Amino acid sequence: MTSEGTHLDPKDWDDFSRDLHKLMDQCIARMKSARDLPWQPKPDGFADRLSLTREAIGVGTEQTFAQLADDIMPYATGNTHPRFFGWVHGAGLPVSVGAELVAATMNSNCGGRDHGAIEVERVTLDWLLGVSGLPESASAILTTGTSQATILALTAARNKQFGHDVRKTGIRALPSVAVYVRRGTHSCIGKALESMGYGTDAIHVVDTDDDMRMDIASLKRAVAKDKSVGRVPLAVIGTAGSVNTGSFDNLNEIADFCADQDIWLHVDAAFGFWTRLADHPWAQLVDGMERANSIACDFHKWMSVPYDCGACMIYDRSLHFDTFTSRPSYLEQQEEGLGGGDLWFCDYGLELSRGFRALKVWSAIKSIGTQAFSASITDNCKQTALMAELVEASDVLDLSFPVTSNICCFYIAYGNVNKIAAELQLSGDAVFSTTVIKGKACLRAALVNHRTTSEDIRQSIRAVEGVVRRHK
Repeated sequence: MTSEGTHLDPKDWDDFSRDLHKLMDQCIARMKSARDLPWQPKPDGFADRLSLTREAIGVGTEQTFAQLADDIMPYATGNTHPRFFGWVHGAGLPVSVGAELVAATMNSNCGGRDHGAIEVERVTLDWLLGVSGLPESASAILTTGTSQATILALTAARNKQFGHDVRKTGIRALPSVAVYVRRGTHSCIGKALESMGYGTDAIHVVDTDDDMRMDIASLKRAVAKDKSVGRVPLAVIGTAGSVNTGSFDNLNEIADFCADQDIWLHVDAAFGFWTRLADHPWAQLVDGMERANSIACDFHKWMSVPYDCGACMIYDRSLHFDTFTSRPSYLEQQEEGLGGGDLWFCDYGLELSRGFRALKVWSAIKSIGTQAFSASITDNCKQTALMAELVEASDVLDLSFPVTSNICCFYIAYGNVNKIAAELQLSGDAVFSTTVIKGKACLRAALVNHRTTSEDIRQSIRAVEGVVRRHK
């Protein structure tokens, strides 16, 4: 043991172990009590408690861990609570606490090289691709989420359309492109096109049918019009679970058209991908997804893996590799040793430094199993149908749109929607978000929480009705 240099490890490992065990117990206690811990607003002066002034730092682990447990952990988003229906936030998994501990202990860079974390991601992605139904030639990579995955997918679409020289020459000399989306498509499509240099003007919004699905006749007219003026169709975005209503496009119909026109089909399946695991009839909502050129999905939504973790799947491994590989001399691959290995994930995405996201996914699948996830996802769909029934039976609520899977939107008879949503959140009764359906504001519930029960649904609707009646 040497005393030379400045070291950042604990001075006393026994003290550190005691402090960490105490923190772990507090984390587990919080997860066990999730049902009793709804979202709560931050107290006044919250930021001051977290100050990193010269006097407030270097205090050691006992004080730091105490502040983690007492000052920070109580003020989470609230999405671990079973009556959190706002937005589409996963509920988290206890097993992931252990996975994150091991991942932090290993501190692996999963951009490449020959080590165990790479193999964990490989087998995790093999499982994912098996669920997707994509061909054996497909490949995948874990990402921060669907937003990043969309950039990867559309970049691959661009390279397939214009050739890999575009990586060097850029897009300035290329014709303008069009990406076809239906109304209500997620904003990550626009952000992806902005980051690629095309801008949101490349988006061509097509109409939806009465079921809020992409209207194929409108798509065909849009593509024909763009081709007539020299605009190149780059991709069609099929939606598996829309943000507002949870509706699913007819992916087989879109895939037929894209195959006929030789247009890239990307499926935005941020949360809807996982209906693939559900029982009939919900599993059939994503029929045709396996015919896509690319798919984006999130593990941190319906699969409840902790943030952040998504995935991009591309039907052609060679195209995927050629779109992103870039090896300077200091990353030259060795035949053996740590610099070896046949799979470097930096060749399939934008990140060279990548965290060990795969471990929390692998641990979830390994410990819980596909059958249990299937049952939980199916439960959420049944609970959403129950919520719709309760809304339709109410004298102060009115269903905004028929329930397809796990999203229920409804109008209120009295009061301001935003104020009522805030009142429900502040009371701890339930968290709903708000949206606009057919030009009218409504409450929106997205059910992706494995802790939710049918009684939670009944209790939440009773709470909504009570608040609405008080606003009469």
